[in-house]
Amino acid sequence: KIAFMMGKHDTIGIDLVAMCVNDIVVQGAKPLFFLDYLSMGKLETKTATDVITGIGEGCRMAKCALIGGETAEMPGFYKDNEYDLAGFVVGLVENDNIIDGSGIHVGDQLIGISSSGLHSNGYSLVRKVCFEILGLKIDTYVSELGRTIGEELLTPTRIYSETIHSIIKDLSVFGLAHITGGGLIENIPRVLPDHCAAEIDLNSWQMPAVFEWLQRNGNIEQQEMLRTFNCGIGMVVCVAPSETERATAILEAQGETVYPIGEIAACECETPCVRYL
Repeated sequence: KIAFMMGKHDTIGIDLVAMCVNDIVVQGAKPLFFLDYLSMGKLETKTATDVITGIGEGCRMAKCALIGGETAEMPGFYKDNEYDLAGFVVGLVENDNIIDGSGIHVGDQLIGISSSGLHSNGYSLVRKVCFEILGLKIDTYVSELGRTIGEELLTPTRIYSETIHSIIKDLSVFGLAHITGGGLIENIPRVLPDHCAAEIDLNSWQMPAVFEWLQRNGNIEQQEMLRTFNCGIGMVVCVAPSETERATAILEAQGETVYPIGEIAACECETPCVRYL
């Protein structure tokens, strides 16, 4: 919807690829190839070209092949200049190397890798705050963000595929969590064994300006922020305490900004959970 409002379509494909490859890399899978589906009421060549260009750039960043896709015209189904976009990626990981969280133990450390911004989650709430509550226009300049609201909201999702594989090949990674819808609250427990909790220190990193700005202007409670947005952490890596320093060095060498955000603790709950310090 933001891309439609801005008339800018060359980054949305990066988001599409990112949300797919980031979801398979948490299992240790290397993305091999990607296919897309683009549907419009009437084919607009310039828009379609921009969308596919973004998909190609995302695949280049993830080092996977864009091998094809489907383009459909569906008159009367979409508004003028709007479209639907979907895609999927196929990846490969050897059975013995699948990362499923089974090796996680109490005391293991959690490293947070910074996000590039909102990524692709929480945009219904974002649009409500920006365009309903605040009444902004898509080209409104927001001084706290240093750019227009449209530019901020179209910042592409960060692709972590190559970064994660750079540490997988050199050290043991026990668990990975891609922080998407559900935030830290819901995504980290999916990889934890029973009777384990992720203890997260919310003071261990500074939320990027866009999250603080949205929380303040939308009067959003902290719990809802943590459940809706990544709040500045796009990927979480779980390693042994002895590997924390090395993992941090490798990630930083790949250009990532990382934070020691917490550790694994014992929990008497029947299902894994997240606790905040």
